[in-house]
Amino acid sequence: MINTHIFIKTILIGILITSSLTGNVQSQGFLRTQGKKIVNNREEVILRGIGVGGWMLQEPYMLNLSGIAKNQQDIKARIIDLIGEEKTQTFYDAWLQNGVTREDVDFLASCGFNSIRLPMHYNLFTLPVSKEPVEGRNTWLEKGFALTDSLLSWCKANQIYLILDLHAAPGGQGNDIAISDADEIKLWQSEANKQKMIALWKKLAEHYVNEEWIGAYDIINEPNYGFQDPEDKNGLNEKDNAPLRQLMIDITKAIREVDKNHIIVISGNGWGNNYNGIFPLWDNNMVVSFHKYWNYNDENSIAHALTNRDTLNAPLWMSESGENSNVWHNDAIRLLEKNSIGWAWWTYKKMGLNCPMEIKTDENYKTLLDYWKGKGEKPSPEEAFQTLMKTTENYNIKNTIFHKDFTDALFRQVSSDTAIPFINRTLSKNKALTIFASDYDLGRSGVAYHDTDSANYRVSNNIHTTGNSGYQYRNDGVDIIKCLDPENNGHCVSDTKAGEWLQYTVDVEEAGKYTISVRTSSSDSSGTTGRLHFIINNLPQKETITVSSDAGKWQTSTINNISLKKGNNVIRLYIDNGGFDLNWIKLSK
Repeated sequence: MINTHIFIKTILIGILITSSLTGNVQSQGFLRTQGKKIVNNREEVILRGIGVGGWMLQEPYMLNLSGIAKNQQDIKARIIDLIGEEKTQTFYDAWLQNGVTREDVDFLASCGFNSIRLPMHYNLFTLPVSKEPVEGRNTWLEKGFALTDSLLSWCKANQIYLILDLHAAPGGQGNDIAISDADEIKLWQSEANKQKMIALWKKLAEHYVNEEWIGAYDIINEPNYGFQDPEDKNGLNEKDNAPLRQLMIDITKAIREVDKNHIIVISGNGWGNNYNGIFPLWDNNMVVSFHKYWNYNDENSIAHALTNRDTLNAPLWMSESGENSNVWHNDAIRLLEKNSIGWAWWTYKKMGLNCPMEIKTDENYKTLLDYWKGKGEKPSPEEAFQTLMKTTENYNIKNTIFHKDFTDALFRQVSSDTAIPFINRTLSKNKALTIFASDYDLGRSGVAYHDTDSANYRVSNNIHTTGNSGYQYRNDGVDIIKCLDPENNGHCVSDTKAGEWLQYTVDVEEAGKYTISVRTSSSDSSGTTGRLHFIINNLPQKETITVSSDAGKWQTSTINNISLKKGNNVIRLYIDNGGFDLNWIKLSK
């Protein structure tokens, strides 16, 4: 976690220098399918993307509103109740203005992303069927097109493909209403909603027909509906999927009337993976998508997709995944890229840890949540408006919290077996160096650290773990909580278990004998005695440290005469018996 504003300034300087050296952006041609590959004019393209979820369509959990609001309609109604319709519109205008900017796209390019998946809400582009002044006609709204045009221009400048994803379809595409923002599902029984959806895609295709940096049209996101069995709410067991297939055929036909350039991405039922009855394909420039969440990262977990690719001789795209630990993310991407499958991670910004940019929350926002939960008083319209507008400011990249461990796991760790310092630190001969336990090195599990519980595999094993019981600061398997010890960086490592370890790389100015101290506190009320030792430059140290069994009492323990060499030293703190919290390690001459 670093100062985002300083980091972004550094990125922009680098991009300006690069632009001056390379000149104008050169055309690579439209993305298209070639057998099982996605290619442009030059080469095969493995899409490495991220979804900007929460921008055009707010899902409640991204704003810590799970259990409070059902979908964006519900969120908006609650806001109107507090501040009125006019100020609510001011809030949403500011939300859209701050959520995705040129700086965001520059940042994503600097991380290594070559594509952005844009989850669109149809109501930014056209009116709902029920609000059309003339029945059967479509009113087109400038807002959605203007926002998308701006985003596309920033993508062009960074040579990033923009993939349009209809995330909330007219009438709602499934019973997971947080995704579709529907009050009741009207798409599949309503010819008017189907025709509006078809017309919207034709309008988008007309608008972007000649844009090479539009990577594809992802025509329907995560349909989840039981056509044959009403009890099969999300279509997981659907055997036919005839209405879904027909709608996607009709959309494809409308697009091809005006645009023969762009890839069309299709999606199965059951949140994107149930393709029963969907095949054969009906277009020669089509990609088959799938989504992957919370299952094991082995060949079996993508076997259904690989079978589709081989049978159809068509490319795959894993268009949505994430919401897990860095360990899971890294393993998933290594699996996907081993099989030449592109990906789009979910999601870029939210209130929560496992994303590149975390939206900060303050006490006023927490007070607002308490009111909506029925645990606090209703704020005045003025107080509520100030709180909500502050939230839109926090949504801007300048004010978000950058989690560099998240992006390091998506890119560098995929191909690297090395660890690098989380914070560059130098130990001088004249000044002690404090290393906070939560600032262990960046790297894969087993390279920079080891934790016994490092991911959530609930789809495969029915065990709903978090991979990080503290859910603070970093998204690895290491359990980090808020620290109450006076000298801290706000966090400490907790829930330690035997066999776990943490690694710290330190640059030492002068070789010699040093003292190493460690700050610990028992977190086990059963009276268990914790114990740890150090391994320095692959040499286990004989002396161990015993942690007092007095729960909640912080202690400092010291080992003298530790040999450190000049230059980089690798220090591993190894836990022999857990049940304690770690605040810091201190090195001194």
